[in-house]
Amino acid sequence: MLPIDDTDRTILNRIQSDFPITSRPYLSIADNLGLSENDVLKRLSRLKKKSIIRRIGGNFVPEKLGFVSTLCAAKVPEDQIDCFAMTVNRYPGVTHNYKRDSKFNIWFTFIAPSMEEINRNLETISQETGVTDIINLPATKVFKIKAHFDL
Repeated sequence: MLPIDDTDRTILNRIQSDFPITSRPYLSIADNLGLSENDVLKRLSRLKKKSIIRRIGGNFVPEKLGFVSTLCAAKVPEDQIDCFAMTVNRYPGVTHNYKRDSKFNIWFTFIAPSMEEINRNLETISQETGVTDIINLPATKVFKIKAHFDL
């Protein structure tokens, strides 16, 4: 049996890029799709428990809020990857963190009020983990930000 059905797909398509800004967004989605609010909430809860949904939340343009963003790459010894990733993930400005097949094998994005704060955090991460090979690649121009997956 597939992990999602057509109703799940419809809900997921609806919430990706057109999440209602109301006091009861799930009721609005339910009304729009001919479902009950409870059914929408149960389905989303099940999809979260199955790790099909990671999170539901807003995406913001950091620069428009006075923040800066950067992409970081680190060269982490294989036996230290889990510890390094957990250390990086403790920072609220880290939005993504991935292992890659490369010499620089851990890549993460960092958002903060200033590049100075990011640099301080990277230095602290380096001191805590012993990983000194971390490169900081600040964005200079954004070409695409929207990610919508038509299910």
